[in-house]
Amino acid sequence: MRTTTGVDPGQHGGGQPDARESAVQTSADGASSEGFAVPGFDAVVRLVSRSLNVPLVALVLHGGTAYWFANGSALPPHGSRVLHPLYMDAARSLEPLVVLDTQADDRFKDVTPAPGASSGPVRFFASEPVCSLTGQQIGALCVMDLAPRVELSEHELTSLRDAASLIGAGVVLRSYLGRTDPITQLPHRYAFFDDLRRHFQDAAPLAWVIAIDVAPVQRFNAFIRAMGHAYADELMRAVAQRTLAWLPPDTRLYQVGASRFAAVLPDRHVEADTTRLDDLVARLREPFDCLGIPLTIQPGVGLLKIGENELRGGDPLRLVMNASYAAQHSVRGWAVYDRQQDELQRQEFFLVTELAAALTDRTELDLHYQPRVDLDSGRCVALEALARWHHPTLGLIPPSRFIALAERAGLMRSLTQWVLEHGVAQLAAWRRKGHDIKLSFNVSSTDLGADLVNRVQQVAERHKVGLDSLELEFTENTLMEHSATTRRHLTAIRQLGAGIAIDDFGTGYSNLSALRQMPATSLKIDQSFVRGMGTSRHDEAIVRSVADLARSMGFRVVVEGVETDHLYDSVLAMACDEAQGFHIARPLPPADVLPWLTTHQGMPSRRVV
Repeated sequence: MRTTTGVDPGQHGGGQPDARESAVQTSADGASSEGFAVPGFDAVVRLVSRSLNVPLVALVLHGGTAYWFANGSALPPHGSRVLHPLYMDAARSLEPLVVLDTQADDRFKDVTPAPGASSGPVRFFASEPVCSLTGQQIGALCVMDLAPRVELSEHELTSLRDAASLIGAGVVLRSYLGRTDPITQLPHRYAFFDDLRRHFQDAAPLAWVIAIDVAPVQRFNAFIRAMGHAYADELMRAVAQRTLAWLPPDTRLYQVGASRFAAVLPDRHVEADTTRLDDLVARLREPFDCLGIPLTIQPGVGLLKIGENELRGGDPLRLVMNASYAAQHSVRGWAVYDRQQDELQRQEFFLVTELAAALTDRTELDLHYQPRVDLDSGRCVALEALARWHHPTLGLIPPSRFIALAERAGLMRSLTQWVLEHGVAQLAAWRRKGHDIKLSFNVSSTDLGADLVNRVQQVAERHKVGLDSLELEFTENTLMEHSATTRRHLTAIRQLGAGIAIDDFGTGYSNLSALRQMPATSLKIDQSFVRGMGTSRHDEAIVRSVADLARSMGFRVVVEGVETDHLYDSVLAMACDEAQGFHIARPLPPADVLPWLTTHQGMPSRRVV
């Protein structure tokens, strides 16, 4: 249904709102006319048009907004069309009005043609009050014709009254759906914004908005999958009851999302005593008994201090959601909105979109390659492929940032495929030039599935590279988290001939029982321990003992983070097989790898020592 806004006080008096205000007037039942849509209104219009044989129908709300129909179809908006006082009188009168011939009625002498009535003025007019179920008037249903009538039969009058009643019920239904959550019976998002505006209209200088997230989205969906919607509904009602008991008197609670509540707090309530927020979190962390089944939730309470100028054109719910999201992942359970954190998250959202484009653009992403040397011979035996993103405006985006973004946004599979395709193609070119080296890739936990085996095999076959020249690196946490499923997939990869490396060893679970069952070929000791070897005896002892243990279990030991000649000499004296780090070479762009391989004379080795 389309809208045509209303009246001009300068022309007709009566203190009516102007056209800009009339689009957001509130009905007697509290329903905003902005984006107005009465359920079933189109059907009612068609019925009354046929019953009374009239081409023009209008619903005029008492706030000044009119919705026009011609021949049963909604008319497009007509801008700031001025409504004649007669329409407004009808919209505010509890009495029906019937004018059989407008030319005989002085009230119609200056009425302009109605929308859609291009062939002449309205000659017949009738209106019936539209009221809510409680009898409060909402407006009037008006019917018009370009020809006069001799009479309006009782049957036609009844049809007009019935149509007005149906529209009144529809307006109430719209108000109910638009302002009240059917599960908790709390007012929801539209009512929240209306009341927040009213808060500032009462000359309040600022407002504290609080948001309560019941649980992270994935966990809330898990409740529904496991227990059903009835359980989730009961949980929301229970959370609402506890929150209402905590709120100051005369403070309304709103349901503003499927699993989120909000309220506008008195200033003093937040600034005077923040321990009250600790109390709210403690209450919400107590188990809930829903339908006889106890449940502990993971609530997040967010706070936002907002002024009236920030409300105009802004979205306070988005801002306070940012805080409640952060609170869900904090020990305290509540957080105040942080503008810098918000900007960072917004930037990350846009970066995700641009990363998706970069994966198909082929100009922003590239691979750098860091050499690994064999400590027995001192020569380069492998290269690790490392993704780089050169953003056109932000410059170089660190891998730690964009890889985490890719994992959260579901882009990791595409990124891994891009790295596989480009890395293996480059390896094939180097091997054709006589360089017998291997290539290792970092693989995310989100990629560790059954299809990874086929993807690696297909890429290797496409570029005619033996699978024994490839190594897939998984973090220690990834390998230890998945147990039997992980081992099955890794075993399939090993059967193809590709190597498997346990990356960043020592920073995760370090589960030795699981480690001995993993079909890995290499273990990479995390650089954080290696870098500390020069100053910490404990770090040196960790590296030495892990290397001894790994080698005794049959793993090839790779040491990361070798950045000085002293560290290099230290790992030479340990049970390590390969070394990698800035002392050997920094990650190289593709164009620099061949010259480096050609000129590299080898590192000091055990055979020389």
